[in-house]
Amino acid sequence: MTEPLESPRLVRPTTAVRESFLAGERADCLLEGRSTEWLDAAGEDFHAFVAERRGVQVRWDVPCTTFWYVSGEQYLGTLIVRHRLTPELAEVGGHVGYHVVAPWRRRGHATRMLAAGLVECARLGISRALLTCARHNEASRRVILANGGVPDRPARGEDRFWIALDGRPGAGEAEDGRDGAPER
Repeated sequence: MTEPLESPRLVRPTTAVRESFLAGERADCLLEGRSTEWLDAAGEDFHAFVAERRGVQVRWDVPCTTFWYVSGEQYLGTLIVRHRLTPELAEVGGHVGYHVVAPWRRRGHATRMLAAGLVECARLGISRALLTCARHNEASRRVILANGGVPDRPARGEDRFWIALDGRPGAGEAEDGRDGAPER
């Protein structure tokens, strides 16, 4: 697969990447031995599928925003920003979840996608973002460290990292004083 023609960027889910989204996610499911059934439903009414993912949704008991990392009509991956932490997310999950679909991995896209996602976190007023990854996930660990991740104590088989967002574009824009630290 060749490099994207346009610089990849985070966007809200869009129908413009229908074919590449379905192909990329299907490749991931097959590679990882997961069911593709959810993609059949998505493909039947992609407009509704996209509409369900736009805006702020509540998942994991917190407000979340979904972004897709795209280059033109090419879908490369998904990034989800959780607007705050629950005690559960403070141990496993953190503020940001992301993945790059298999055809686009090992090209630096995850590092750039996370950097863009951290800007979105700063815009939400999160001053420190928590990211977690499985202990054996060396690729994700490298992505987090490349974006300024500072290791914290592990929890439930996950390595945890904090990334300071002060000084990033969008930092300091929230008015409610949230700092992104776990609520106790």
